[in-house]
Amino acid sequence: MRKQTQAYLFAAGAVLCWSTVASAFKLTLRETDPITMLLYASLFSAAFLLAVRFGRKRKRGDGATRGAAWRRSAAGGFLNPFLYYVVLFRAYDLLPAQEAQPLNYTWPIMLVLLSAPLLGQRIRPLGFAAILVSFLGVFVISTHGNLRELRFTNGPGALLALGSSAIWALYWLRNVKDPRDDAEKLAWNFVFGAAYVLALHLALGMDFRISLRGLLGCLYIGLFEMGLAFLFWLRALRLSETSAKVSNIVFLSPFLSLFLIRTVVGERILPSSVAGLALIVLGIWIQRRS
Repeated sequence: MRKQTQAYLFAAGAVLCWSTVASAFKLTLRETDPITMLLYASLFSAAFLLAVRFGRKRKRGDGATRGAAWRRSAAGGFLNPFLYYVVLFRAYDLLPAQEAQPLNYTWPIMLVLLSAPLLGQRIRPLGFAAILVSFLGVFVISTHGNLRELRFTNGPGALLALGSSAIWALYWLRNVKDPRDDAEKLAWNFVFGAAYVLALHLALGMDFRISLRGLLGCLYIGLFEMGLAFLFWLRALRLSETSAKVSNIVFLSPFLSLFLIRTVVGERILPSSVAGLALIVLGIWIQRRS
């Protein structure tokens, strides 16, 4: 099989994983609270990623600066999975999945906004147009299309969903400066992240008990959203002739997700959610063209 064909298959696998997670989040949150869900999901993910990491041949130089590597992992794990998923799961707890998922999908626009002050990159005029189009989509979703009154259906939830996209963008900008192998970084980030979530869970005095359905939901989220999807995507990027050839497939994910939210979760999809998502995706496409 040609390498590019393999790249498309791995990219499709990542998209399918990402398309299911909004439904998995909402269904699992019916069984438990956001922090407990994150605790078990991150533990499952950390165990899975460590198994993958130690099952692979170690690259020369992996242990050259062990102290610096631990510090990077500790800081990276705080951003993702700890802070990112604490904020994201709370957003899903407050919002319908059809609203939380598209708002979280604005991270490529956040990446552009944060790249200017953090990396010194200049935003071109077309880039500003892309940002405006995407944030118009945000307002359409958050107000259910009622742009005249600008009355948000759940302001805190919308801010949390947008905040999670900013945290995600910040995490990946920070990753640019980390020279380690991607699988290495991901595995140890999740080990530290799981430790932070456990500490928070203990500090809040929360109950560790969870239903079997809730535990199975956490297992699914940990393996597919936090584990396999990342590995599939990294593999697709390595095999593809150019990143653009597989990156366009990602645009299918939010629309597939809406279909699953309707059929699996049972939410009635509002026209404003579809229109807002289309504007967000259009803005991301314009930004990539710029």
